[in-house]
Amino acid sequence: MSIFKTFGMIFTTILCVAILAACGQSTTPTASTSAPTSTDTPAPATDSTITYQAANGEVKVPNHPQRVVVLADSYYGYLYALGIKPIATIDYVFQSTFLKESTEGVTNLGDKPDVEKILALDPDLIVVWDNDANIEKYQQIAPTVAIKYGQYTYQEQLQEIGKMTGTEDKAKELAATWESKINEAKPKVQAALGDKTISILQPYAKGIYAMGDTYGRGGEIIYGALGLKATPMMQKEGIDSGAGFASISLENLPDFAGDYIFTSPWGGDDDKDGNTVYNSSLWKDLPAVKSNHVYRIDPVAYYFNDPISMNAQFDYIVKSLTQSQ
Repeated sequence: MSIFKTFGMIFTTILCVAILAACGQSTTPTASTSAPTSTDTPAPATDSTITYQAANGEVKVPNHPQRVVVLADSYYGYLYALGIKPIATIDYVFQSTFLKESTEGVTNLGDKPDVEKILALDPDLIVVWDNDANIEKYQQIAPTVAIKYGQYTYQEQLQEIGKMTGTEDKAKELAATWESKINEAKPKVQAALGDKTISILQPYAKGIYAMGDTYGRGGEIIYGALGLKATPMMQKEGIDSGAGFASISLENLPDFAGDYIFTSPWGGDDDKDGNTVYNSSLWKDLPAVKSNHVYRIDPVAYYFNDPISMNAQFDYIVKSLTQSQ
């Protein structure tokens, strides 16, 4: 036998032994974190994923996702505040004066996102509304979390998104800072207003939306964080009812208009300026209007109730109410 054949047999034997040895080694993945105790918290995270219970079922979300596409625009600011800058979102976010600075370099997907365009972005997470007709298509592109608007309060939603993305510590930190801000301002505002009532009114072509405590527009701040009073009719129809708003006619305006009014046109119909209401004699005769206690808010920037938007809204609301005395 030649030396070359002998060497070949020896090499083959060594290679087989090495393969067998490798096969015998453990392939157990790194241990996951401790299991949460709450039933509505996510399953334990591995080094790479978190199993989150979304409106569309359990979703394995990347731990600290890096390429997030946000189609449920209300949650863009939550992610950004938690240190996760989305790579793309829809047009309404870009129109907000409070969120505009955060959108530099972010892809604007317009009003009706195109599935193929989202695919080309190579996302590692997609956030959508629970009634989005394209959820199944998005799920074929990347892990897709569907969120039902109003399922959680804004405080709870922040913690949920923290759990979903592995940023729970940051979410708790933001919540603590927010509570401190409320505790500092609330006594000053309540002392300034006493029993005076506050309204949030948005005129549209066929009437007026009187906003409550769960639909943005500063409602969570005015009626929730600051604990200010609505008119008795608004309290009954738009808050205690659980509806979050009341749609009223111009003739009903005096029952829903408080001593102080925050207002903007609804903007979603032909009367984008709200002039049908603002130019009416009923509006001009309101005590708040006559006392110059009417404060304009941006219809887009106040649509959002994320930490970034609400911090800016809070400052304006507190300043308006305390300096108006």
